[in-house]
Amino acid sequence: MKQLKFTVWVSAVGLIALLQPRLLNMHAPSSCSIAFAPEWAKGAVFYQIFPERFRNGDRNNDPSSDKSQPIGKAHRWTSDWYALTPDEKKNSSKFYDNVFNRRYGGDLQGVLDKLGYLKDLGVEVIYFNPVFEAKSLHKYDATMYHHIDVNFGPNPAEDLKLIAKENPANPDTWVWTNADRLFLKLIREAHKQGIRIIIDGVFNHTGRGFWAFQDVLKRQQNSPYKHWYQVISWNDSATGTTFDYNGWWGAKSLPEFSRDSTFGLVKDVRDHIFAITKRWMMPDGNPDNGVDGWRLDVADEVPHAFWKDWRSLVKAINPNAYLSGEIWKNAKEWLQGDEFDAVMNYPVAIASVSYFINKTKKISATEFRKRLSEHLASYPDAANYGLMNLFESHDTDRLPSMIVNPDRDYDRDASPRHNPTYNTRKPNAAERQIQKLMLLFQMTYIGSPMLYYGTEAGMWGADDPDDRKPMLWNDLVYDDETLFTSSGTVARQAVKFDQDLFEYHKRLILLRKHSAALRKGTLTFLLSDDQKDVIGYERKFEHETAVVLLNNSTEKQTVELRRDGEFKDLLSGQTFKPLGGVHTLELPAKSGVVLTTSF
Repeated sequence: MKQLKFTVWVSAVGLIALLQPRLLNMHAPSSCSIAFAPEWAKGAVFYQIFPERFRNGDRNNDPSSDKSQPIGKAHRWTSDWYALTPDEKKNSSKFYDNVFNRRYGGDLQGVLDKLGYLKDLGVEVIYFNPVFEAKSLHKYDATMYHHIDVNFGPNPAEDLKLIAKENPANPDTWVWTNADRLFLKLIREAHKQGIRIIIDGVFNHTGRGFWAFQDVLKRQQNSPYKHWYQVISWNDSATGTTFDYNGWWGAKSLPEFSRDSTFGLVKDVRDHIFAITKRWMMPDGNPDNGVDGWRLDVADEVPHAFWKDWRSLVKAINPNAYLSGEIWKNAKEWLQGDEFDAVMNYPVAIASVSYFINKTKKISATEFRKRLSEHLASYPDAANYGLMNLFESHDTDRLPSMIVNPDRDYDRDASPRHNPTYNTRKPNAAERQIQKLMLLFQMTYIGSPMLYYGTEAGMWGADDPDDRKPMLWNDLVYDDETLFTSSGTVARQAVKFDQDLFEYHKRLILLRKHSAALRKGTLTFLLSDDQKDVIGYERKFEHETAVVLLNNSTEKQTVELRRDGEFKDLLSGQTFKPLGGVHTLELPAKSGVVLTTSF
């Protein structure tokens, strides 16, 4: 690779740096033969959808009382999130005693209806939280893997009759329900729009309603599936023992699969998961019509042996499938080319919150750069291009609410349910500007940015369940939301689709899509000025260069860049010509520029 010499000069006291690329934190594509993420996923924009809360496109399939006790009907989509209905008040006067029972009726038709919205935003990949049949609103408690939840489809009653005729242990008896077929239609329609689909694979545990576990409950040691789960004791009237088993992190609602020293999971469980994998990846024998990949839940709690064999199966079906694991810590041991292509990049999210959001616990620009560099260096270079770069998810409070509540450990004390001092108010204009600055970083950093549904619409909320409010839509009128202040008084705050924020997201996504340097270029840190609180880095691909400068301070800062030739800021459209070989840029507080030589 040809070495290019350049100089960066920043007008900060004591900071004049003459740097060579070899001395910088430079991250280029590895020459190893392992490709990790497929080309389509590298640098792509992901969008996470929590199906039950995205859009109610078919009111005829809304959950009935068997899935939404004690309510029995879908909650009004546009209602005040914190307001209790008369039926809820009969159950309990406390909000958090009721909210987990709510169903709002989000479904696959709603996603189909809004594919145009996602296309317009610039989404390239949809990541669905679990879509398989389950009793809960979140669907991490599957009752079966081989069918889409009937309430996500057009005819729940008919689908249940079809399912009842099957032997769930025998794939030869499996049918395609109306919900299944609608999901396959969604895949086809998304593909027509240039949008790929990945789904959540929850293979560490199931729900108690899972067909095999139900058989174990009923038949105990006589069940042919008794070895599927981690049973501690059986019902035995002679000894007085009762049935007990291991649940995920002690949660008895989520019984865990048994482990095996050879296969990772016991062979029958592994074989069943392999069967449903084939079903959803090649439903008609053609992988082009199946899901494009998987996000794997609690991936670090499932044995490596299983993932290695499962990856081999997935890549044999579709070499261009994308596999990403939910691992909150450094995931180096899962990113060796024989398990996952990528992971959810929580370490970068944590560092970003510490730098952009925190106040008394804020880290410096130099420390931020250091953490990012060390994290990048810990993974194979080729893996970094497909990492899911997120700030928020269904497991955290929403980004705007993180900004409103700084100086907490990431995903800790993040809800008034457990932390009375947590502030549930909507963000103000200054806090929205921080959100925009973080988005600029997210859309220009190495990897694949992932948005959580509604972040582009202005949604805010504490951790689960408040991060799972119904999606904000610009064609709906919402009730004001109740705000309980620290003094105990009650206020009201308007809930409305944020068109300005949506347009900003759309603009940055478009900028990224049109820049090969931002999508798949090398990354070189140029500066980290602690006095000015400015950080800068360069993305480079072939003949295209993009220089990103971010001013994280609360004041305007002057940055001088020593480069030959003209630059254009892709955000403002302004062209910069050097004076004496130096570009002088004025960066407003909490803002940045994306400078390119290709225009």
